[in-house]
Amino acid sequence: MKSTFRAAWMLAAASVLMHTSAMAAATPEAKALYRNAKQAAASEYKAARVRCDALAGNAKDVCVAEAKAARVRAEADATAQYKNTLRAYTKARKDIAEADYAVDHSRCEALAGNAKDVCIRQAKATRTAALADARADKKVIEARSNAREDKRIAEYKVAAEKCDALSGTAKEQCVSAAKTQFGY
Repeated sequence: MKSTFRAAWMLAAASVLMHTSAMAAATPEAKALYRNAKQAAASEYKAARVRCDALAGNAKDVCVAEAKAARVRAEADATAQYKNTLRAYTKARKDIAEADYAVDHSRCEALAGNAKDVCIRQAKATRTAALADARADKKVIEARSNAREDKRIAEYKVAAEKCDALSGTAKEQCVSAAKTQFGY
């Protein structure tokens, strides 16, 4: 449930970011936020690892995997927000899926026999689904962006065609207005 919400949030954020300026990532504030988020992730990871040292066996392995997954989530989110690109958001989702798989796989190691086999297959299926969703969402966002561009071009052509009925300065003003309206 938590990863589904995160995936939906990242998809929505990536969709919005496709239409915003990538210059925001270059600001000193964005760079400072990114650096602080990475440092916070590292310190949280170190603290979690210290807590894990008190455990033993599979419980320790699961604890370490969870600590690593939390660090990966925090760093991936920070990197995606800093880079502010669809590619960065997709990579973040893939990295998170792999980290979640490592946690699930660690939990499966405590089991034996068929239960372990089923658990590992379920972990792999969950990872495969998350990776497929990340790729599919990227393709959907790209397709919508391309469709928007195609519509804009078609609307410009219609507006330019309407201008052909005019002549002189009226035609020049009409063409100029169409270029301004449709970003040409």
